[in-house]
Amino acid sequence: MEELETFTQLPIHMDPASKAISTTSSSRALNEELATLNQLHKALLALESPVPPPPVPVNQKRSAQITKLRESGNGEFRKGKHQDAIRYYGLGLQMALSRPLWEPSGLVRDEVAGLYANRAQAHMALQNWVEGAVDAEASVEAKKAGNAKAWWRKGKCLMEMGRMEEAKDWVGRGLEMEGNEADLVGLSKEITEKMKKKA
Repeated sequence: MEELETFTQLPIHMDPASKAISTTSSSRALNEELATLNQLHKALLALESPVPPPPVPVNQKRSAQITKLRESGNGEFRKGKHQDAIRYYGLGLQMALSRPLWEPSGLVRDEVAGLYANRAQAHMALQNWVEGAVDAEASVEAKKAGNAKAWWRKGKCLMEMGRMEEAKDWVGRGLEMEGNEADLVGLSKEITEKMKKKA
């Protein structure tokens, strides 16, 4: 036989000023529950960091600023001012990574992946192979598929540093993700040829 569920209306009162909840009931269990609830309410009010507001649509102003920084970096890169390009990409990354946590993570990943990939290219233009490799890998971490440029850039940096085995392995993984992407296939062949010459 099923247990019957019953609803009992309890004499509960909320203080309009303090928002504390009290009861005239003599139920010990109810009084304990209300005491716990009131303690939780006080603890939440005492938090130093405010509770975040409910999710809002993406901050279009921030998106526009990040895009502008990326485009400024691209402009400086085309002029051959690679150090300035690196600075613009870095500012864009700071802005993208400081988005509130309730904004869509997919958007942040796309922004970050593009900025890291571009900054890797600027480092490569200055022959900063280590920095280029680090940024290219960060780009791939943010966005593995559909990011052939970043896969290629880290492979190229590793090759330029003479780390052929790592470069071959990295490009191989890139080809698994990107299919037979032409630049990656070309780099893979170039690495294989250099390894044969060294042997």
